[in-house]
Amino acid sequence: MIQRIGVIGCGIMGAGIAQLALQSGYDVIVREINDDILNKGLSKIRKGIDKLCEKRVIKTEEKDNFLTKLKGTISFEDLRNSDMIIEAVSEDIKIKTEVFMSLDPICKKEAIFASNTSSLPITQMAARSSRKDKFIGLHFFNPVSVMPLVEVIKTITTNNIVVQTAVDFVASLKKHPILAKDNAGFIVNLLLTPFMLDAMRALSEGVASTEDIDAGMKLGCNHPMGPLMLADFIGLDSILSAANTLFEEYREKRYAPPPILTKMVTIGYLGNKSGKGFYDWSDPKNPKPINLGT
Repeated sequence: MIQRIGVIGCGIMGAGIAQLALQSGYDVIVREINDDILNKGLSKIRKGIDKLCEKRVIKTEEKDNFLTKLKGTISFEDLRNSDMIIEAVSEDIKIKTEVFMSLDPICKKEAIFASNTSSLPITQMAARSSRKDKFIGLHFFNPVSVMPLVEVIKTITTNNIVVQTAVDFVASLKKHPILAKDNAGFIVNLLLTPFMLDAMRALSEGVASTEDIDAGMKLGCNHPMGPLMLADFIGLDSILSAANTLFEEYREKRYAPPPILTKMVTIGYLGNKSGKGFYDWSDPKNPKPINLGT
């Protein structure tokens, strides 16, 4: 039975997952690499809980109860009693694998290890672990509090009981779980990444402007936003990483990152989080397309 959740990383995704678990009644301990980053992450979680109280989604006594269940640490040792560990560090296979290798000898044998990744191979991380049967992917979407979907990714060695436990856990968070095999991109990014890359190629080839490409898909296909603006929201560095992972596995042209994407990431145009991408986000409520010289 899952009662205690350990979350590794307290950035945007980690803090969101931790808050969600608290709201669902779990004891949560989050781990960061130093006290400064940890305190910022804990503050983010507390502010999220406070907002729910301010909006009267939860009562004051519920808020206080949630916050008593939250702990922070900079030590892996403090996660030894967690029933499930959810890793939410940088989208780097080496860093993620090292995290699990550090936790493996510390955590109890029955603990489930889960990686929150959008495209990296779960099997590769599990292969370095002694608990290959208890290793799974849980891909939450950003923003965690809003997006209703979680991809549950199983490998060829994941125990079926562990899969069902993960599905039940996701459902307990009031999210919709969908099952995917451990193929690059899983379900969503397998289909979404080439869609955004095609939009970038269309822009580079002069098919239409940034604004018109986005308007075409938004108004013509009833999408909530166009592919280039969506790319800015996701983060162009994250899309580049996903595209490289997909291309490495499938070797299909549609997954190859176009030069415009590589150049933008190199120059620091990462999208919304850096202030510039396909749009200038100086005024977040009124982003303006950037002339990229295409």
